Amino acid sequence: MNRFVHSTCLAFGLLTLGSAAAHAAGDCSEVTIAAMNWQSAEVLASLDKFILENGYGCNVSVISGDTVPTLTSMAERGQPDIAPEGWVDLVPEVINRGISEGKLVAPGPALSDGAQQGWFIPKYVADAHPDIKTIGDALKHPDLFPAPEDPAKGAVHNGPQGWGGTVVTAQLFKAYDAGAAGFDLVDTGSAAGLDGSISRAYENKQGWLGYYWAPTAILGRYPMVKLGFDAPHDDAEWKRCNAVADCPDPKRNEWVADKVLTVTTSRFAERAGEPVMTYLGTRSWSNATVNELLAWMTDNQATGDDGAKHFLETKKDVWSTWVSPEVAAKVEAAL
Repeated sequence: MNRFVHSTCLAFGLLTLGSAAAHAAGDCSEVTIAAMNWQSAEVLASLDKFILENGYGCNVSVISGDTVPTLTSMAERGQPDIAPEGWVDLVPEVINRGISEGKLVAPGPALSDGAQQGWFIPKYVADAHPDIKTIGDALKHPDLFPAPEDPAKGAVHNGPQGWGGTVVTAQLFKAYDAGAAGFDLVDTGSAAGLDGSISRAYENKQGWLGYYWAPTAILGRYPMVKLGFDAPHDDAEWKRCNAVADCPDPKRNEWVADKVLTVTTSRFAERAGEPVMTYLGTRSWSNATVNELLAWMTDNQATGDDGAKHFLETKKDVWSTWVSPEVAAKVEAAL
């Protein structure tokens, strides 16, 4: 998935299931779940597998996937059955058409607060300087965010080339006239380079300003604060210029959260029945919860299955609200 591209927010609400699905006895004897090739989606697929198998008696197969091919296959061929973490803003035409044609169902959000992208600063900087709430506020203080090559200037750390978030950050740098404010736009070279710049800042308790996103392990390990954008979101302007690398006149614009939904095929929704679909529509977690789990997984070199079991063992207060007491007891027994 290129999670770092922002598309226009989709003009559909979360769908409620039809009465046929709601009253069906349910058949989840064979279920296919797509595990996307990034950490948060991998652990969510493992979590759904464990709960569906042990709590609802399903027989689950997990297959590898990625956003565009998986959601396209679900809409066109009806397989796989479930995409637990669907970044639907990346494929709005596929999702809208699949739902309008009755081939796809979006029972609920996977991330309750959406996927976050934007400019962040360390929490210790935010705590020490409560006046810094927005990007504009931060750009008044180049001295707090020294550039690695020239500490006399401030730095805005960007992502790797090829990421949509890197393009947007460069355009926001122009929109805020950050160069005139005494800042350099720093090319971190890679995802590892970007992560390393945050790690070094935290180790040395230095200022850091730049692009990042959630959910990620880094934000679980190093608390960061996302800055405001000094202007409301203008979707037409975003598509015209903020997300276009060679556009010469970008405006200040809010970077809104991407919708991240659980998506199933309609055929699966109809045969799985109300208990399973209610679970998939209720099961949702926050960026803070996922960040903490991903940090644990990274520190322990854990697989998605390891992460799912760790979450179930340590966060019953979260996951038990997704299921009935009877299902919760079955899941606990399986652990």
